[in-house]
Parts: sequence; C-alpha cells; structure tokens
Amino acid sequence: MSKFDSKTELARVPHEPGVYRYFDEKDEVIYVGKAKDLRNRVGSYFAKTNQHDRKTKRLVSQIRRLEFTIVPTEWDALLLENQLIKRFQPKYNILLRDDKTYPFICITHEPFPRVITVRRVDRRLGTYFGPFANSRAMYALLDMFKELYTIRSCHLNLTPENIEAGKFKVCLEFHLGNCKGPCEGRQPMADYDAEIDQINHILKGNLAVPQQYFKDQMLEAAEKMAFEQAHEWKTKIQLLDNFQSKATVVNPRVGDVDVLTVISDEEAAYLNYMKVKNGYVVATQTFDIKKQLEEKDEEILALIILEMHEKYGSDAKELISNVTPDLDMKINIVVPQIGDKKKLLDMSMKNVMFFRREKAERRAVEASAATSKKDRVLIKLKADLQLKSLPRHIECFDNSNIQGTNPVAAMVCFKDAKPSKKDYRHYTIKTVTGANDFASMKEVVGRRYARLLNEESPLPDLIVVDGGKGQLSAAVDALKELGIYGKVPIIGIAKRLEEIYFPGDSLPLYIDKKSESLKLIQQARDEAHRFAISYHRDKRSRGSLVSELENVEGIGKKTASVLLKHFRGIKAIRESTPEQLAEVVGPDKAKKVKAYFEKMLVE
Repeated sequence: MSKFDSKTELARVPHEPGVYRYFDEKDEVIYVGKAKDLRNRVGSYFAKTNQHDRKTKRLVSQIRRLEFTIVPTEWDALLLENQLIKRFQPKYNILLRDDKTYPFICITHEPFPRVITVRRVDRRLGTYFGPFANSRAMYALLDMFKELYTIRSCHLNLTPENIEAGKFKVCLEFHLGNCKGPCEGRQPMADYDAEIDQINHILKGNLAVPQQYFKDQMLEAAEKMAFEQAHEWKTKIQLLDNFQSKATVVNPRVGDVDVLTVISDEEAAYLNYMKVKNGYVVATQTFDIKKQLEEKDEEILALIILEMHEKYGSDAKELISNVTPDLDMKINIVVPQIGDKKKLLDMSMKNVMFFRREKAERRAVEASAATSKKDRVLIKLKADLQLKSLPRHIECFDNSNIQGTNPVAAMVCFKDAKPSKKDYRHYTIKTVTGANDFASMKEVVGRRYARLLNEESPLPDLIVVDGGKGQLSAAVDALKELGIYGKVPIIGIAKRLEEIYFPGDSLPLYIDKKSESLKLIQQARDEAHRFAISYHRDKRSRGSLVSELENVEGIGKKTASVLLKHFRGIKAIRESTPEQLAEVVGPDKAKKVKAYFEKMLVE
C-alpha cells in the first residue's frame, strides 16, 4: 500500500461532524475517532507533528488510508464511534475490558418466571439486572427475595397444559414452605406474577411498591382477625425496611441520575460509576482503563457514558460528573457545586481517588518485590565477595576436553542474576595442544577481553572461572597481559567442596551452602559446563564424520569439511546424486565419493 498523502486526503474531508477511521499497510483499522469538525480533527494529526507524544507519532507513521462517515450530530458521532471501536477493536483506541464475568440477576421470560444468576447475557431469555461488581451485594438481594417471596427454584416447563395434565409433583421446597406448588396448580399465575412484579421494582430501586403491598396485606389480615398472617406480613415489612436502611440513600428529590467521575495520569484513567434510582444507589463500579494516545478525561468520559448506560440499562437523562465533554450530548451533564448532587459527586470522587491510590500502592509493592528479589541475591553476593559494586554483569568460563581431543571452552553471561543467552560464547582452542586446562583458560579469557577492549564494550562486574587455584592463576595472567587485572574482580570455584578462590590468596572462602549468592555462582558454573559440553560433543561428532569421509581415496580433511558443511550430514551425502556432489567438489571427487558409498552398500 502506498504512503499516505495527508494533503490530498485532507482536501476531501468536509467540515462536518462525523467519525474517521485510519488503516495501516495491512488495510486493518488501527484507530477510530469522532469529531465535531472532521477536517480540523483529522488535520491536527498531520500539523505540528513534533508536538505529538510518542504513541501519536507512531500512529501517524502507520496511517496508509483514511475513511470517514458524516453524521447529523455529535451525539450520533459518539454512538457510531462506540459501535466501530467494539467491532474493529483498533490497537490505538481505548479498549474497554470485557466484564462478562460479572454476574447478573435474570428474571426469566417463561410461565412462572424464575429469578436466577447468570454471567452471559441473552436478552431473549429474560430481563437482566446488573452487572453486580460486588457479588456479595447480589447474593444478599437473592437471600432477601427468598425470605420475602415464594419463588420456584426448579427448571420445570410450567405451561398451563403441562400443569393441567398433572405431569409434575411438588418437591421438598413446597413442604419446607419455600414454594407454593405452582407445578400442581396450587398457586395461581396472577398471584405468582404479583410477587415477580415486586422483585422487579426492588431491583429497579423502587421499594415503595412492595412496601405498600405488604402494608395492605397486613391490614387486611388484621381486619379478618388472622393475626398470625398479619405478623408474617409485618415481618416482611421489617425485613424490607432493614434492607432499605442499609442501602446507600440520597435525597429522593434527586430522582434518577447517573454519576460518573474520572481522574487520570499518564498511563491510565480511573473511573467510578453509580446508578441512582429513586434516591438509592442501586449499582456502582470502579475501574481503570489503559490510555493509548494521551486521551483527555473529557474524551474518556464521553465514551464511557455510553458503555455504562448500555451495561446497567440506565435511562437517566442527567449525569453528575467532575468534567464536562466538549460535545453536544443528549444527556444533561452537570458539575454540581452545592446540595445533594454535590454530595453524590464527592462520594464518587472519594471512591475513584481511593481506587487510584490503592492501584498505585499495589503496583509499587509489586515493583519493589520484583526488584528486591533480584537485587537481594546480588547484594548478598556483593557482601560475601566484598565487591565494590553490585555484580549485575557476571561472566563465567569453563573448558571441556575428553582425553585431550577437540579442546573447547565456553563463556556464559548472567545479567541481573539471570542468564543472558544472547551473550553466550563458544571457543575452539587454537594455541594449545593436548589437554592443558590452564593454558586453555588463559587463551579464552585473553581472547574474550581483548575483543571487548578492542570493541570498547563494557567489562563485566565479576569474572568466574570454573576451577581452583591453577585455572584462576591462568585467567589472572591473561588479565595482566591485557592490563586490566585489578579493574575487574575475578574468582575461581572448585567443584569438590564448592570453594571460592581469590587471586593471591591460598585460603579459600566457604560460603554457606544454603546461601542464595553461592547458588547463583553454582548456577553460572553449571550453565557454563553444560554449554561447553554441548559444544564439545558437537565438535567430536563433526570430527568423526570428517574422519569417515577421509577414508575415501583422494578426499582430504578440507574436502570432507566442505561436503559436511554443504550437506549437513553423512546420510545426505550418501543419498546425493553424482551431479549434486559435483556441484560442491567437482566431478572427479564426486565419482570417488559416490563409488565409496556404493561399495559400502554392497559389502
């Protein structure tokens, strides 16, 4: 896809409200935005780009195509933006977390409806209330419903036809008094639906309807001298009053309102939402959203208003907030200064500020724990070895040879107490003949740090040599020849008793076997040994293959190595055609190699 021509594209964008979409080179939507004036908003991305933050610059650099949709009003732009963000989930937009794991209370659409809890919303199945960010509050409601009403808990299909046909029998819940037996026709549907209607009112925050119903029933029972029934209704009134007293209450004159407050820092926005019905806070949720492009609080608020209205089924026409979006919205947004609405705002702000502080403290504790665990080992190692600085960069050397064949060495690197495998190095011994561990150690240590000095790369904070005084002395000699002895601490670790040797000191240091610092040195030593052994095995394997090819008349070590390098193994060489071999070593040698392997097959 060709590079984005901002001037040409901008010329076709109108001065109208709408929604714009940016596409990348894969023609995927990477950002969706709304605007009161499309041309002004889109143009702002390509003017004074040096003033943009790092993420916005990255977004602009990836734009390859622009699409826009004109809409009648800013409110329509907000609605369309919300739908497109959910549909495309662009990587540079704020993506709201999926809260489907929060539970809902559902009143089912069926004869004799059930009151159940669900986590997946399917509006065809029933009427949903929630989500409940605090599940404890939800279960407290359900417990109250069980005490106030006799709602069935079974899954039977209680159609009038099934009940009339006598398909069902009452269960234990009927005998315990928790159900009136609608399955056998013992409770009229109208009576049952009246109870469901009251549960609906309670879940909507309207307690006046069930309270009045209970009072009417109590007075009616009292007039009939049915005092036990009257007492039962009175108990239900008290239960409802008790629930009401525990609920968060504001002045009923406030009416139905939503409260949404937002505060933010560079990384995230923190929000608190409260749904108020008839003077009660019937739902509340506090959450955070990771920022993408340094979005302003007003932009975030506009997006979240729609999300909260949809999620909590709010029909409030007024929103109390601490910020006002520069947007023509169909919801009346107020920032109260006094009165009951100001108390609601203060309560929401208190919640969101507490949540932000709690999040910051938790992150600080987690970061501190991660840092302290890493540094604790290094601090202990620094103290045990009496180093001048923390050994954040450690390099460890080991030699490997078996009966003097294929001598090799390895260096492993640990940074911040963890292996840094990209810095590992293998060495083939070049200047030493036979099994001379001391001379081999001197060679590889010298080669390693001569190269670092030549490249002007930083030296390690600690050098560890696998071996006792002999290997350590050889490594020290290499450092002295390079003029860096004394600039880098160096130690040797002897395997048998895990003794730590220092240059010029005949007495070893014994670190506590359970010490984390000794375990780190041992880990580096073992890793160097493993790395050296694996390289040595590979060298021996290749050496034996070369030796086998040298059995071919007219094929020397050099030609054998060329063949192995090209074909990667004896099997591939054996199965190759003369033409394929000739491309690598010429026709004459190819015939000899092919003849050799054919003869072996015959034998």
